[in-house]
Amino acid sequence: MKVIAVSGGVISGLGKGITTSSLGRLLKARGFAVTIVKIDPYLNVDAGTMNPYQHGEVFVLDDGTEADLDLGNYERFLGQSLSGTHNLTTGKIYRSVIEKERRGDYLGNTVQIIPHVTGEIKRAIRDVAQAAGAEVVLVEVGGTVGDIESMPFLEALRELSYELGEGHMAFVHTTLVPVVGPVGEAKTKPTQHSVRELRAIGIRPNIIIARGPAPLEPEIKAKISLFCDVAPEAVISVPDQRVIYEVPLVLEAQGVGPLLARLLGLPDRAPDHAAWKEFLQRYRREEGAGVDIAVVGKYTELRDAYLSHTEAFHHCQGHLGSEVRLHWFDSEDIPKNPGLVARLERAHGLLVPGGFGTRGVEGKIRAIEIARRRGIPFLGVCYGFQMAAVEAARHLVGLPQANSTEVDPATPDPVVGLLEQQRGVNDLGGTMRLGSQRIGLTAGSKVAGLYGRTEIWERHRHRYEINPAYFDRLAGAGFAVTGVSPDGRVEVLERADHPFFVGVQFHPEFLSRPEAPHPLYLALVRAALARAEVADRVGPSTAVA
Repeated sequence: MKVIAVSGGVISGLGKGITTSSLGRLLKARGFAVTIVKIDPYLNVDAGTMNPYQHGEVFVLDDGTEADLDLGNYERFLGQSLSGTHNLTTGKIYRSVIEKERRGDYLGNTVQIIPHVTGEIKRAIRDVAQAAGAEVVLVEVGGTVGDIESMPFLEALRELSYELGEGHMAFVHTTLVPVVGPVGEAKTKPTQHSVRELRAIGIRPNIIIARGPAPLEPEIKAKISLFCDVAPEAVISVPDQRVIYEVPLVLEAQGVGPLLARLLGLPDRAPDHAAWKEFLQRYRREEGAGVDIAVVGKYTELRDAYLSHTEAFHHCQGHLGSEVRLHWFDSEDIPKNPGLVARLERAHGLLVPGGFGTRGVEGKIRAIEIARRRGIPFLGVCYGFQMAAVEAARHLVGLPQANSTEVDPATPDPVVGLLEQQRGVNDLGGTMRLGSQRIGLTAGSKVAGLYGRTEIWERHRHRYEINPAYFDRLAGAGFAVTGVSPDGRVEVLERADHPFFVGVQFHPEFLSRPEAPHPLYLALVRAALARAEVADRVGPSTAVA
């Protein structure tokens, strides 16, 4: 087994996940079997109960694991699906150790951080590599060096390096090189202190990924090399990029691929980046005027809460070569601000993503009504799908108090209600309808045509569903149920009298990839492009902002 451990220093949010994903991409482009493990040092067992404002979106895997958003980056860069074993948390590790202690697995020994907790971490990493059949496993350690929470994980990686031996493990340290002062001088002291902290733990980095607003000058790279005891060619400058998918090629241009091969004793194969480069060339091309897509949600102050949606639109831009401009609307503000309503009316397309709770619901319903009435291409995902049913029930079926029981438990018309198997469930973590589920699509429907088949598998994360008692009345209002699960749950609604109006209970954004954009997002953008072309012919720019 070959291992690459990626740590971070100075501050969080430097892009360790993109660094790790990009390193994996470099190795995969050389034909190596690669997998990635994310270590999150928090005590939560998984990310499922976390507020998006604290941690960004919850990314759902095929097996139903609610994981850190970096698992989404790994899947998108590698083009392969991962499982819950690829996301280690302090909660998972300690739970496993305590369960073993209760069973008596430690034969009466005193259970300690070393060797029992660190041993469990090493076992988990080895198991992932073996199960995936990986030649190289990348391990990203969340947080920053010096955090008390991450110490057992870094110690386990130090021990693993000793056990694997020379030429089987490399340490990559991502750090900040800020530019300060009136002359714009790049400062290396944060990097020096961060590396010193890492070496105090017993880990010597082999590669330093220097993050900052601009490329490092040669003298700055030489200074980092000297003070951090890292080879000059192993100090890699990764300035901010317009799109994250540029990073693998930035690393490749600085010789990181061959460097990793030398460090790990791998054959230095020629990489194949042809498809990746083609995607990026189309992404940069931006033919035509592009489109303005309105995103109406309740966590829009933190864009990472909708990261997979953003990336799905990036994939569409890279496929179509037309710019996709996202405009973010806080759904709570829409009923209070006529100006926002006017901006929504000028949008070329609308996305209403998932969410939970009562806040901002009326704004989502108002936005959906605008899209339906004005022929604006619309995609509703999960909660957005449910609110589309509520909007239709209120304004087309004649049920003005229709609602979801999540919002109004006493509504006389519960168009959306709690899933039957959720009744009596008290624990919040890992108890929703989660993961990949089979869906049958109606032959001849718009959605079946987009997928090119009548059976699909998509990832879910919800507790509520559209009440089947209202199917006939929704159908009478122009909504067709064109996707159903094997147990009869409605999965897809669409309108035939609209340029593009589709709602889905599942989360298609989780399966979109740079080289294979999700068909629902492609269809939304294509419909938005058609609307933009009409707007250009009949009048001045209809830009949202």
